[in-house]
Amino acid sequence: MTTDPSEREKRSQPKPQRSLAGRLVLVAAVWSTVALAVAGVFLVSLYQRASERAFDAQLEIHIKALISEMLESGEDVTVRSVPSVRQPSYQGDPRFSLPLSGWYWTVRRADSPDILYASESLVGDPLPVPEIGAGEKIAGFVAGPTGDEIRVMQQRISVGDTPYVIAVGAATAGFWADINEFARLVALTLCIVGLGLILAIFLQVRVGLKPLVRLRASLSAVRQGEADRIDEELPREIAPLAVELNSLIGSNREIVERARTHVGNLAHGLKTPLSVISNEARATDGPLADKVTEQAGIMSDQIQHHLERARMAAQRRVIGVSCDARPVLERLVRAMTKIYRERDIRMECPQDVDLRFRGESQDLEEMSGNLIDNACKWAQSSVQVTAGPIPGAVSGREMFEVLVEDDGPGLTKEGRAEAVKRGRRLDETVPGTGLGLSIVADLAALYGGRLELDRSDLGGLKARLVLPLLGDS
Repeated sequence: MTTDPSEREKRSQPKPQRSLAGRLVLVAAVWSTVALAVAGVFLVSLYQRASERAFDAQLEIHIKALISEMLESGEDVTVRSVPSVRQPSYQGDPRFSLPLSGWYWTVRRADSPDILYASESLVGDPLPVPEIGAGEKIAGFVAGPTGDEIRVMQQRISVGDTPYVIAVGAATAGFWADINEFARLVALTLCIVGLGLILAIFLQVRVGLKPLVRLRASLSAVRQGEADRIDEELPREIAPLAVELNSLIGSNREIVERARTHVGNLAHGLKTPLSVISNEARATDGPLADKVTEQAGIMSDQIQHHLERARMAAQRRVIGVSCDARPVLERLVRAMTKIYRERDIRMECPQDVDLRFRGESQDLEEMSGNLIDNACKWAQSSVQVTAGPIPGAVSGREMFEVLVEDDGPGLTKEGRAEAVKRGRRLDETVPGTGLGLSIVADLAALYGGRLELDRSDLGGLKARLVLPLLGDS
């Protein structure tokens, strides 16, 4: 099963990565959220422990008051079974006398579960409390007579040889309400602080990465041919990067210039001897002379082809070169109209084309010129040239297309495949070397584009040249 090349390119292209600013803000936001959440839990826990200590201190005051009243001297003992201890009538808080108010106290013997004395608020109901050891004072949460949670503090005392346990309890509804209200205020405060921190981090990242934006803009200006060098007036952390990029750009230009010089020297060095050989062979009759002339022509075509490839490869690696497509195409159409004036070929040029080719104008002119010239050679009466952007990006690059169509005889599917082969001429009666379409295909490939041949709606051949488009980025 065959796969569309554009689909393969889309699948092979790397997935877009999260921006550096996004990474920094995300990490800072996650860390701030976790830190503030932990701080909030810690603050609520501290407040709860402080509230429990305050609550227990209030219960302890009531226990001390009960002990003081039980051991108060100057009155006769009213309970014979408990010598030296009197029944307390403690009412330190009005809620101890209100039935099931949530505030309770009890007094019992440590060696017996029976209650000796109890507050009026219990109205005869028991107050469940855990066992307590000698000399202990404990506090905890238990279920009260009405099923509501209460906090009970117990203290064990000894009067003579008799141990007693005094318990004081109070409902915790208000206690938990205060803690919940504090937790709500803490959460609200920390959320506001967290949002403020995230906003501050976002602004800090935006301001801190501004030099990278400047570096990108400067590099884009070089790539688009608007500047020769990258601005090196940057913070010291990224200034060396700009210096290295400028060195790379300078080195690239030097390599290109040397390559062009070598290509030119090689062309001049080979063309003259070949011309001499061809002239000498043509001046002599015989099979050997014909063979030498034939092979010299082949050598000239081969040299021309490879010199063109070398020149194209050198130009392709120039950084910061671009050109407008419309003037190049208009100039070619005007030139071809004059060249083929005798054949009265009607040519249509693209209108309102605002495209910028990411490459040298000479290369665009050579590629488009070969296609337009080839169309004019085969056309009956009409050649149509159009251009426009290709929707969607392939391999992360924006592309545009140049369409050249004619109303000539066209080519079969097999003929279109043969036409782009180097040196292949499908009709020897038409002048040319057969290198035109192959050079166009090679040069388009060097730029990351392609040449496609198909049947035109005009009846002849449609050549589709796909090239990289210089966008705004």
